[in-house]
Amino acid sequence: MRIAWFAWLAGHIGQFGYRDGPLRFAIGTGAVLVTAVLVRLALHRNRPAGAAAAGLVCALGVGWLAFH
Repeated sequence: MRIAWFAWLAGHIGQFGYRDGPLRFAIGTGAVLVTAVLVRLALHRNRPAGAAAAGLVCALGVGWLAFH
């Protein structure tokens, strides 16, 4: 199922705003992932909250990059 989803996403990547090229895509996604890691590390005392917040930051950041 995951492979089919990634294949579908690769086929429709232009519809999600990643048309600016692979370098801008990689820089933006990397920045979102680094931000998610920093959020996770900032909430190190409460692991479930840190994991949830990092997941939320990652999902919102990639979604924002895709549609703006």
